[in-house]
Amino acid sequence: MEEEEAEVYDGVRAQFPLTFGKQSKSQTPLEKIHNTTIRKAPPTSAANAEAQSTSFPSLSSSSKAGLDSLRPTPKSSSNPTLSLGPPPPQSTGSNSFVAHVSIGPPRPQARDVGEEEDGEVMVGPPRPPPGLANDDDDDDDEDGVMIGPLRPPAPADSDEEDLLYRIPTSNEIVLGGHSKVVSALAVDHTGSRVLSGSYDYSVRMYDFQGMNSRLQSFRQLEPFEGHQVRNLSWSPSADRFLCVSGSAQAKIYDRDGLTLGEFVKGDMYIRDLKNTKGHISGLTCGEWHPQAKETILTSSEDGSLRIWDVNDFKSQKQVIKPKLARPGRVPVTTCAWDREGKRIAGGIGDGSIQIWSLKPGWGSRPDVFVEKGHSEDITCLKFSSDGQILLSRSFDCSLKVWDLRQMKEALKVFENLPNNYAQTNIAFSPDEQLFLTGTSFERESKTGGVLCFYNRAKLELVSRVGISPTFSVVRCAWHPKLNQIFATAGDKSQGGTHVLYDPTLSERGALVCVASAPRKKSLDDFEVQPVIHNPHALPLFRDQPSRKRQREKTLKDPLKSHKPELPMTGPGFGGRVGVSKGSLLTQYLLKQGGMIKETWMEEDPREAILKFADAAEKDPKYIAPAYAQTQPDPVFAKSDSEDEEK
Repeated sequence: MEEEEAEVYDGVRAQFPLTFGKQSKSQTPLEKIHNTTIRKAPPTSAANAEAQSTSFPSLSSSSKAGLDSLRPTPKSSSNPTLSLGPPPPQSTGSNSFVAHVSIGPPRPQARDVGEEEDGEVMVGPPRPPPGLANDDDDDDDEDGVMIGPLRPPAPADSDEEDLLYRIPTSNEIVLGGHSKVVSALAVDHTGSRVLSGSYDYSVRMYDFQGMNSRLQSFRQLEPFEGHQVRNLSWSPSADRFLCVSGSAQAKIYDRDGLTLGEFVKGDMYIRDLKNTKGHISGLTCGEWHPQAKETILTSSEDGSLRIWDVNDFKSQKQVIKPKLARPGRVPVTTCAWDREGKRIAGGIGDGSIQIWSLKPGWGSRPDVFVEKGHSEDITCLKFSSDGQILLSRSFDCSLKVWDLRQMKEALKVFENLPNNYAQTNIAFSPDEQLFLTGTSFERESKTGGVLCFYNRAKLELVSRVGISPTFSVVRCAWHPKLNQIFATAGDKSQGGTHVLYDPTLSERGALVCVASAPRKKSLDDFEVQPVIHNPHALPLFRDQPSRKRQREKTLKDPLKSHKPELPMTGPGFGGRVGVSKGSLLTQYLLKQGGMIKETWMEEDPREAILKFADAAEKDPKYIAPAYAQTQPDPVFAKSDSEDEEK
């Protein structure tokens, strides 16, 4: 029976082509996909170059040093091998090695020939490399024989190479779509959705999970027509986000980009800002509370900071007026929460930095006041998660590090950081051992937009990563879950969000969308546009006639279908025979024959008028009858020629 069923199946299968059914698609290896996104311009640091040349890209330098001392170097071979036992001992004179995957404890490096004993057989775990034993162990093991498993290598200090080694900058993708510089950036806490706002008045939403290698946004918003987008901020639960633009009203959107509401605008004719229900001038910055889902903070050009409840769009909860040296309205250029949401920092237009602590009975009087924090407008303030330091960025091309326990002077000032945008910010690494900021493009310099990484402990420059030779870097972020760096750049003509990642260090995010190829078009995607005929529709809704009907209608029109006369040679005017300055053909012929004479050139104009004087006096028609009884008789002067003769 089984043989008969097999024959029947083969007979039925023969009726179909071999390609019938699902086919296994050939997938491109991930290695080739990531090779297409490798950055062309590596980081401009010698230490970073050494870090990139290492062969263990996913380990720290301390672990790498131990593995380098234990790494075998077998003889060169064309194919990699997989062995279940220890690899063969390496040769000391060969520099080439083959990829060798071993399972089990590694073998130690071969000693010099002079130290080798004939027929020596090693039993037990391998010996540690020289230099790993501590001083205390030397006292115990005077004969140099170690018993027991291999000790782990001594931990190395956290130096620049160790920090540089964890910066994911090997690969890069660009989320484009904007026509001007990208001035706002927000990545949700899960790392699945990215928001980017630009000077082209639009906000674009990207979803890493649903995006393919074309890197297109799934939604585009325009919060306020004609107003630049200045800041974006996700809520702690990532179900809503705040959009701050150049208008006086901030907007709240849900996760899919639908408008939930906008805050009220204040009365611009009220002098005291505490009596207005909202901002009266354009917003400069805004951030969601790091823990409370219902609280946000905004700053404005009207010189105030306001705390809002997202459930009440009609009025704010608290108004904060900064301390000023002189009475007036000085814009608040930036604002920030601390990690716990218990302190607020504000950057004032006069260069001062002011910090308020949210405690019972607090008011507008700042707890910390730095009068001359910067010489120009402050573009960003950033608290560390431990609440010990504060970072500030300004238009004066500097980045300052402040100790929150002693704010009289800055701990460190990093200068020569060009800044031409009011949204240039600062970001921390996930472990907060590094902080980074972007620089603006200047025509005099040849560097372009650069990301600068600084060591928090040593307060020194670690690396400079070039983003674009002609664009300015405005916003930057280092996502802790994805371990990917986001940097927005652009100029007056275009803008985009650069995502830097490393396939061996980063997770999800850009790795997901780069490996997702766009779906090919099939026959099911073809849609026929139906033709609807409605001859009795109103002219407003009537379809335009076809070109053929328009041409037939034009031919029936005598004016539109009039064929112009062709020019001809010969006497005439304007290329036409018999036309003399607008006269008719008969007039032209009579003039040529002498039957019509033009005497106006030879006649005296005064005599031509006076020859009608007798007829006008006998039979007046127009003005003379109305004034016949009141006007005197006209007396004409005699000819001038007679006076001259006398």
